[in-house]
Amino acid sequence: MKVIASQIRKGNVVEVDGQLYAVLSSENFHPGKGTPTTQIDMRRISDGIKTTHRYKTTEQVERAFVEDHDYQYLYADGEAWHFMNPSSFEQLQTNAQVMGDAAQWLKGQEMCSMTLFNGNPIAVTPPNFVILRITQTDPGIRGDTATGGTKPATMETGAVVRVPLFIEEGSLLKIDTRTGEYVSRAKEE
Repeated sequence: MKVIASQIRKGNVVEVDGQLYAVLSSENFHPGKGTPTTQIDMRRISDGIKTTHRYKTTEQVERAFVEDHDYQYLYADGEAWHFMNPSSFEQLQTNAQVMGDAAQWLKGQEMCSMTLFNGNPIAVTPPNFVILRITQTDPGIRGDTATGGTKPATMETGAVVRVPLFIEEGSLLKIDTRTGEYVSRAKEE
């Protein structure tokens, strides 16, 4: 669907020269003399490259309509990540490019939000918080807690998170996937 450039907002997906772009920001300029323009900062979905396009405010831009659906992460087989729609049991698979940083937070059975364009996945958003076990971290040294320092910890999915010094190997932690930060310890289920 074509819309005028001045109507494009952050979060929209536009199609330019056959490529899909996620809009990061959109700003309208109205000079005292000359033609008003709209500058759109966007990221190409296929490879993550940021670009800036400038349009006349009345120029037509192709807006792509995408759908967000909840899918359950099943497993990864080394080449693809497999997801299932819990209501229809339809399965989709994605590649590393679509997964991006989301892959480091998934161990199996999590519900993720998947963005689809023409039925094909273009982005995966993991849950905001995940519970993961530490597989490797240095032991804390007694007396080091006064400074409130942190140390790196490798989680069971391979993600590395900064944790407080008192956290030990084997602990379950609640992690914020949006920032990659430690939130709290979690209880065994």
